[in-house]
Amino acid sequence: MIVVVTGAAGQLGQDVVINLEKSNHVVYGANRETLDITNEDNVKQYIANIKPDVIIHCAAYTNVDKAEEEPDVAYEINALGSKYLAEAASSVGAKMLYVSTDYVFDGSANEPYEVNHPTNPLGVYGNTKLAGEKFVAGTLEEHFIIRTAWVYGTKGNNFVKTMIRLGAERGQVGVVSDQIGSPTYTVDLANFLIELMVTDKYGIYHATNGGECSWYDFAKEIFRQADLQVIVNPLTTEQFPRPAKRPSYSVLSKQRIESEGLKPLRHWTEGLTAYFNE
Repeated sequence: MIVVVTGAAGQLGQDVVINLEKSNHVVYGANRETLDITNEDNVKQYIANIKPDVIIHCAAYTNVDKAEEEPDVAYEINALGSKYLAEAASSVGAKMLYVSTDYVFDGSANEPYEVNHPTNPLGVYGNTKLAGEKFVAGTLEEHFIIRTAWVYGTKGNNFVKTMIRLGAERGQVGVVSDQIGSPTYTVDLANFLIELMVTDKYGIYHATNGGECSWYDFAKEIFRQADLQVIVNPLTTEQFPRPAKRPSYSVLSKQRIESEGLKPLRHWTEGLTAYFNE
């Protein structure tokens, strides 16, 4: 298949490109220099020239805190950019996979969120990603919306790398213990996207590694697997204020993956082991 990957320079996009090439697909990795997703004409022309079978849309404005200061920029990238891509996909008969987020939920649940659970974002990032979801779903029948969470990989900046750096420098760290979710290794998510794209099982999916933990639990497991002796102090969200509100509980149910006969992502601790091995 001919596949366009947006955000190909990002931590998820890079692994999607690598794994697509391993699977013998023809891949066009688009970064900001080659494709400005906020420019409608640029998007139409780029997609019309390539005529892909699939667009995997990984590009996004992901700085959750800065989005509170730049709501218009975040909307332009996350919502309008996704709309232009969906329209371009429709014009050439391509499928589209849109990578979304657990931030479309408010975190007030106490059991894993199903794909049809009512959305209620707490901040700009979640709102703009949800707007992107609605544009994609409203524009293109052949679409997949894949909500994920707590993403990390070897290619970009993320929580795992930050913990390793701070732990090595300081010998102790403070980490929030009252936010619960599921860490997601980019390689595992990339493999799921590639498995999904060849099907016609369209709609919304929740894709994270299995199991759940707090950021505090995650940090402790990072140091255990990295064999680093670091003291981890639990903090409350109130003790670690940030400009953007985070959902306190954002575990996503993988029931849709299982019901469609697709392969669930492995447990998050196994994903972390694979990360360190890579």
